[in-house]
Amino acid sequence: MTVVASYVYRDGQRVREAPLTPEGLALEPGEFVWVGLYDPTDAEIDVLVERFKLHPLAVEDALAAHQMPKVEVYGHELFVVARTAMKIDDRLAYGETHVFVGDDHVVSIRHGSARAHNHLRTQLEASPLQLKKGPDFVLHGILDFIVDAYAPIVDDVEDSVLEMEQRTLDAFLSRLEIRRLFTLRRELLKFRRILGPMEEVLGRLQSLDLPCIDPDVRPYFRDVGDHVRRVNSRLGGLNDILSSVFEVANLLEQQRQGLITRKLAAWAAILAVPTAIAGIYGMNFEHMPELRWEYGYYAVLCVIAAICAALYVTFKRTKWL
Repeated sequence: MTVVASYVYRDGQRVREAPLTPEGLALEPGEFVWVGLYDPTDAEIDVLVERFKLHPLAVEDALAAHQMPKVEVYGHELFVVARTAMKIDDRLAYGETHVFVGDDHVVSIRHGSARAHNHLRTQLEASPLQLKKGPDFVLHGILDFIVDAYAPIVDDVEDSVLEMEQRTLDAFLSRLEIRRLFTLRRELLKFRRILGPMEEVLGRLQSLDLPCIDPDVRPYFRDVGDHVRRVNSRLGGLNDILSSVFEVANLLEQQRQGLITRKLAAWAAILAVPTAIAGIYGMNFEHMPELRWEYGYYAVLCVIAAICAALYVTFKRTKWL
């Protein structure tokens, strides 16, 4: 069953259940109905289209899904698309919520979102003075419910990013950790592409003279828009941290490679001394200095040891070793 909940409200109070039938959706003056659907069937949509005269283009978008956040006006009807988000491991999974808002109805359709609106409905019903404002306040509640789920995602990602930053300073990152950094960065970029249109949607709802939106409700949309902007700002900060982590990891790797190169160069210079001397005395010439001296062998070893020791001390002082 894809109908999650369908109830009629009057003066902020739930008065009865509203089955998806022409009789069940019949309303009296001063009443409005809130229908909540999850991946609805064509037959259920057809009932709503017939009853509330939903625009076919909006219905097509609601059935096809895969829409970016937007708000569209069809006569005296509003059609709003919002994107939901949920963190699974290091990846973000997205869903959609489509909302039809009229003078006497709110139809919310969820696709791919595991967070049902039951808790939201209970919360709104607990504030009848607010709920009596009508369908536009329900729209605000739905958008606020979706945006509130963004903050825990950012908190979780922030903890992961700060942990990786500390890990970068303590030790060199493994290939798996570097891959995780790239994954987090890619997911943050995708998330920001969602938040931009969400800001535009809330900006239009709070500033434009739209049907079904009472001027008294507009400040509520501004508050939700502020939440989106704060989340977007935090994501920008996290993206900067990730960039700095990449730079620090790269600098530390270059430093490590430079240190290894200096050590190899220092040992090569030290080993070059005995190699050169041994190479010279290994040549087959008859007349060579000290070739027949009794202590020549020991003298050469002492010269090699002295030069190597001097080079070692020099490189040690310059911190090449």
